[in-house]
Amino acid sequence: MSQAAVIALLKEMFPHGHPDFIPDTLAEMALHSRKSHDYARGGNPLGNFERRAAFYRRYPGLDLGNPVVVALVDAMKQFDAALWMLSQKYEGAVEGIGTRLGDVSVYAKLARILNEEGNGEP
Repeated sequence: MSQAAVIALLKEMFPHGHPDFIPDTLAEMALHSRKSHDYARGGNPLGNFERRAAFYRRYPGLDLGNPVVVALVDAMKQFDAALWMLSQKYEGAVEGIGTRLGDVSVYAKLARILNEEGNGEP
């Protein structure tokens, strides 16, 4: 069934609402599928959240309102994705290992800058 046919069927089933809602929802479903390939291929679709939660639990006083911590959490997300791809021996469909590691490098530099500017409140 074509995407246009799916949209028409869904609009028939759900006739009220903004005309872009259903196509936007289908686009999100496609993105979710591609991202799940990258973050969870070969494992639990929510595994990236569980792995990172286990890591963050080791830091009981971590302040998620601290910009330095936010940059490091963002870096960890990319680092986890790269490690998962390496452990499962595949390349990402949306972003590959190299792109993820580049993001880790950028976030680490931003965390250092934020900390040096006093945003880390040490």
